[in-house]
Amino acid sequence: MAVLIAGPTASGKSGLALALAKERGGTVINADAMQVYRDLRILTARPDADEEASVPHALYGHVDGAAAYSVAQWLADVAATIAEVQGAGRLPILVGGTGLYFAALTEGLAPVPAVPEAVRSHWRARQAREAPEALHAELARRDPVMAARLRPSDPQRIVRALEVVEATGRSLATFHAERSRPVLPLGPEVERIVLAPDRAALRRRIATRFETMMEAGALAEAAALADRGLDPSRPVMKAIGVAPLAAHAAGRLDRDAAITRAVAESRQYAKRQETWFRNRFPDWPRRAPDFP
Repeated sequence: MAVLIAGPTASGKSGLALALAKERGGTVINADAMQVYRDLRILTARPDADEEASVPHALYGHVDGAAAYSVAQWLADVAATIAEVQGAGRLPILVGGTGLYFAALTEGLAPVPAVPEAVRSHWRARQAREAPEALHAELARRDPVMAARLRPSDPQRIVRALEVVEATGRSLATFHAERSRPVLPLGPEVERIVLAPDRAALRRRIATRFETMMEAGALAEAAALADRGLDPSRPVMKAIGVAPLAAHAAGRLDRDAAITRAVAESRQYAKRQETWFRNRFPDWPRRAPDFP
């Protein structure tokens, strides 16, 4: 038995996971790519100390910000954690907003090599200036197998396929064929939930939550991370709110502008998450969260 809870940022996932863990004797396991970093508790909305003390939590804040923690590393960590939790007779409750984590967990992980930044930048620039249909035509020329699998109206996945074939000389389909066995195959014993809040209510909640983060010390947290002088390409440096708040702390951006930018980034991210879950997990039951 296991419970999987996905959904956009600020949709109430952690609260639902906590309630279910108390009710069913569960352990809350993190499935969010940013909440693994110990440097950012506030800006990534990690469970607070009281919440972590109320029921067992795992894979939160266990990675230093200097690390480039990968999906493969999380998958290895979560496999061991699930086995440990189940061995103790507790219910694993996996919760987070990183769709790729859930996909790797339930479908297996394709061994796709890292794409060089120059290749990635080239195709992202073309995505910004060209119609998806033109990119799909290019994919059909370079990788007809993947082109046949993707809709011409799906630019993100088209560009991903183009990046891979250019970087490796192989179709993304060949990597998919080598996918590892899933850690948690979907079946009747795996309960799945996608929180699907009203769009307007979620936008309001995101703004309100960011003000709460500011009151809780988000500015100091971002400034402390910036002071470490980490490589800007590290995943932790791309967490929502880090760049504008670090700029504010350094005197390059006023407070209102920093908050406005961070809230806008968070809303855009929530929209991308909603689209991802809708397209990739269409059969996962949707549930409206309890906030208005």
